[in-house]
Amino acid sequence: KETEKEKLGLEQKLRQALKMEAIGRLAGGVAHDFNNMLSVILGNSEIILEELEIKNHITLHINEIQKAAQRSADLTRQLLAFARKQAISPKILSLNKTIEGMLKMLRRLIGEDIELVWKPNNALWHIKIDPSQIDQILVNLCVNARDAIKDTGRVIIETGNVQVDADYCQKLPGFKPGSYTMLAVSDNGCGIAKENLENLFEPFFTTKELGEGTGLGLATIYGIVKQNSGFIDVYSEPGEGTTFKIYFPKLPENSQKEEAIRPKKELPEGKETILLVEDEKALLIVTKLMLERLGYKVLPANTPQEAFKISENGKKEIDLLMTDVVMPEMSGKDLAEEMLKARPAIKILFMSGYDDNLISSNGYIKDEMNFISKPFFMSDLSKKLRKILDK
Repeated sequence: KETEKEKLGLEQKLRQALKMEAIGRLAGGVAHDFNNMLSVILGNSEIILEELEIKNHITLHINEIQKAAQRSADLTRQLLAFARKQAISPKILSLNKTIEGMLKMLRRLIGEDIELVWKPNNALWHIKIDPSQIDQILVNLCVNARDAIKDTGRVIIETGNVQVDADYCQKLPGFKPGSYTMLAVSDNGCGIAKENLENLFEPFFTTKELGEGTGLGLATIYGIVKQNSGFIDVYSEPGEGTTFKIYFPKLPENSQKEEAIRPKKELPEGKETILLVEDEKALLIVTKLMLERLGYKVLPANTPQEAFKISENGKKEIDLLMTDVVMPEMSGKDLAEEMLKARPAIKILFMSGYDDNLISSNGYIKDEMNFISKPFFMSDLSKKLRKILDK
């Protein structure tokens, strides 16, 4: 009977995991299409801003459009993080700024009955991590905190700089002495029983009722923390609440400067010929304009078949194929493989609203050298192209 009960529980968890995976695929699909539209908005607004004089009052309105599109792109990034269909792209960032960008969404997530308290350390050290991974950590911990609070309660998010010594590390295996940036999420909920603390980060382990949790949230957090050379500590007492403390290594002093988000005015240009393949016509047009403004000669193609026709004209020299990854007729990966057979010297740049795992596993994305995420600024594109073409 115990075996049958355990088997039934595992089957329920598997079905829930499959359901969540399906929702993730849906989120990834929606985000992919939305990113195409955001690319059109950001691209066109960037071109218009360059055409207008700085003092022109219209630039203020266009700047607002650009900011709204960028905020939408950040929301899409969170969807992609949920769908796990985004290439990991670590950046030097301010943890405080990243959390502040999530607070509004987190308040909606936990509900009005629970107070969300934000306690930042204003002299916080920078860390290097993919922003979407911070989103995942916060969402999972806040959802768990919400579920641990029966009626009204409080969730506290705080940050700090911590020096971890050898004595502290002896108490907790796997911890290393050093300087760390700490993220803590606390709640005054029901707490966790001592016998469950040891199993918290195991996949499919959950203390929630059947059908209410997959047991994957904390396992995902554990994986993210370890991937970024950090560690995690949990303190909890039944009836007294829970505190999760996550430690990320402090960057060296010469790396503490946060990476710039906005493009610079002087952009690296080129004169090479680029075969541009994009099935979304509006995006094809705006990307062509961006490339031409950077000095490139552009051969646009709305489908892979059009691209093949252009390539078959042997008189035309093509230095680089810039192609969307997800297209109806043929994937960008397959198009690139066929194109390389005919033109072995051609360089490749993939672009997509999300990164498909198949592309990574086939070796097309190495250190993100030949991949650019939509939506992108002209500065991102210009730098990426020069890196590929000058290699």
